[in-house]
Amino acid sequence: MALPENPNIFANNPLDRASYRRTDKAWIAEQLANPVSLFVPFRRLPKRDWEPFVLPEAAPSQGKDIGWLPAALIPELAGEGCLVFLGINKRGKALFAADVSETKNAEEHPALKGQGAFEDLRGLAMAGEITPSELAIMAQAKSMIDWHSRHGFCSVCGHRSEMAEAGYKRQCPSCKAEHFPRTDPVVIMLAIHDGKCFLGRQKIWPKGMHSALAGFVEPGESIEEAVARELDEEAGLKVSEVSYHSTQPWPYPSSLMIGCHAVADTEDFEIDGVELSEGRWFTREEAKAIIAGQGDGTAWFPPPFAIAHQLIKAFAEG
Repeated sequence: MALPENPNIFANNPLDRASYRRTDKAWIAEQLANPVSLFVPFRRLPKRDWEPFVLPEAAPSQGKDIGWLPAALIPELAGEGCLVFLGINKRGKALFAADVSETKNAEEHPALKGQGAFEDLRGLAMAGEITPSELAIMAQAKSMIDWHSRHGFCSVCGHRSEMAEAGYKRQCPSCKAEHFPRTDPVVIMLAIHDGKCFLGRQKIWPKGMHSALAGFVEPGESIEEAVARELDEEAGLKVSEVSYHSTQPWPYPSSLMIGCHAVADTEDFEIDGVELSEGRWFTREEAKAIIAGQGDGTAWFPPPFAIAHQLIKAFAEG
């Protein structure tokens, strides 16, 4: 039975991740030598963010495409950079992601020059310039490439670790410790009471922007407990019921946003002044109007690519 469509950008990855192939070095080598296999180049920015290589629009209004290149170019572009197997697409092609940051001015390399440019993934998602399927693949690729860049040394003994299992493990040659990619769970929740939803603001946000509250799940804490704790800490809201809505992979650098609705006991709240600077209850009618771009101008919500938007939309639609 097929899974229901997740409403969030960066979800619904269409690849067969073929995890059983990751330990098969001979098979991975065959795919790298296969002329139909493809890879997407990533480069690292000074602030440790990553950009994929993107092709321009083939025609107006057709959108941009991820710059998939023949795997045969990997040694030339990536050198000793990180290389991760992503999976197999519906056409049976093996896909990889490669860190090409070692290649100076990679856009000027003969294999890339004049074909496209490295672009910000968040900006592409917000503009809707890349298909949802490819955005989901890029979320996987970006998270994996970033993990390797941050975990080059063993956390047990400090020795430089080595990549294994097509990029899904690092192993220490000194103490033999094994290290695996991490995902940080984050709860993001909408408190609801008597036909209203509660949204907060941070000082650094653009004027008028209100969004759902969020925070990392702590060790030894359930999702429900994290939702209740964050709402209490940031806004003094007490909740008696928590329900799951959906999740969103968030590759900044590698989080899983766990979206929830929570029933508040009252509308009384007290802003902490640290995480939040303001808070406000919105009626269902107000939320509908703001989503439709017909609000009174005092508030606006995150765009559709954010899970917060989907939580508010679900509330507004009842």
